[in-house]
Amino acid sequence: MGCTTRTYPGAARRARPSTPDPSRWRMGRRRGGSLSSRPVATAPSPDISLAPLDGDARPIEQWLTTFHLASVVLDPYTNESAWILPTAARIMHELRGSDARVNFLLTCTAREARTFLGPLASQFLVFCDPDRAVVRALGLTELPAFVFLRTDGTVPAAAEGWNPAEWNAVAHEIAVTCAWIKPNIPAAGDPGPFRGTPALA
Repeated sequence: MGCTTRTYPGAARRARPSTPDPSRWRMGRRRGGSLSSRPVATAPSPDISLAPLDGDARPIEQWLTTFHLASVVLDPYTNESAWILPTAARIMHELRGSDARVNFLLTCTAREARTFLGPLASQFLVFCDPDRAVVRALGLTELPAFVFLRTDGTVPAAAEGWNPAEWNAVAHEIAVTCAWIKPNIPAAGDPGPFRGTPALA
């Protein structure tokens, strides 16, 4: 599912390179040389609704009654989210079966989500957030993002943009919480680090 062959909604409106271009990585450095830190995601209101691809929207607290949520948040109108899609699917496959319900959260309609995800739409739980209300409630500033939401409604770990070390930290938190084997991040074939696009643009 390479992004160079994918046609996703709104591509003409936001033309971007079809593969990561190192000259465009806005890698704000901090001590230690890693990508700059970003605000930590916030715990959303328990009343905020999550709308699955097939089914009725329910308050987020009802999705957290039994399982945690491990969400990969994507904006299908951008190449950045397409670049990370194969990696995100790999990570989610490896976390499937844990006490964290892996899912995609897409900032688009159900029809656009199916177009963007292709076969993945039937392999994973998919939520649609076309007005970005959930993204806003989580306090995200860049997409793609990887967010771990516990059953108590807290967000102990989140990563924005694609920084393998930060995504690895989220996966570690999930693995420790769920007594599960952590996926290898990064792995062969994963893209180099890149900043995300504005979450609320």
